[in-house]
Amino acid sequence: MSLNKQITKKAFFFAFIGLFVIGCSEEETPDLGVENGQELTSQEMETILNADDLTSTVDDVLSDLYIGGFATKRAGERAKNDCYETTYTENGFTVTFTDCSVEGSETLNGTVNVFYEENQNGASFTATFTDFMVGETTVNGTRRITLNGEQSETNISFTTTSNITVTLEDGSVITENGTKTFTVVFEEGEDTLFNLQGNWTITEGENTFTIAGNISKQFNCAYWSSGTMNVSKNGLSLDVDFGDGTCDKKATVTYPNGATQEITLD
Repeated sequence: MSLNKQITKKAFFFAFIGLFVIGCSEEETPDLGVENGQELTSQEMETILNADDLTSTVDDVLSDLYIGGFATKRAGERAKNDCYETTYTENGFTVTFTDCSVEGSETLNGTVNVFYEENQNGASFTATFTDFMVGETTVNGTRRITLNGEQSETNISFTTTSNITVTLEDGSVITENGTKTFTVVFEEGEDTLFNLQGNWTITEGENTFTIAGNISKQFNCAYWSSGTMNVSKNGLSLDVDFGDGTCDKKATVTYPNGATQEITLD
């Protein structure tokens, strides 16, 4: 396998492992200077950080199909296993899932179209979901993954641009639009560093969250442990501080009046 493919495999692996599902619990609430319902809740933080987790299993399959076969397949060629069928085109492939469960995932049903591009600056692919089912949840929209510039053995960077709508079984809708850049830094003798920065918007019910941030974690830590994130909830600007790098499950939310609230990441 060429160095480029090895790096691409690493990048897509890290791109699709998602944002690590977390739960949050709130401590006793101080006077935050906001009306009831304006505070940032633990459940809302979980949605902000994990909105794209539903498609992570599909993303893994798409990554494996690209790494494992796209470059050697010809247009019109088909591949099939007990879980999904792939049809290759000149610039990508189409994958159809039928009652498919991958490594214990919820059942997947539907078709995903993948368009691949490559130039001197790097490679990218765009996945389009049309009424794609993950269990009883419906996913529509696109996600573009771009491997950024020149990669090295110690630094991998890639950007995801999402325009995704998720409809849950109860009819509630979550959308995600925006861009996230992930950087993975491998340092000899040091733990791998995982960094996320970007600007994206989440809508859930009547709430709109606009997020801008730069946060990091050590790969052996289950929690984001350093950096800050600005979250605008329906126009109310809040700052979330994830700490100084200590893997301690804590984050601090600062409100416009200066009041702070500590959140524990479960």
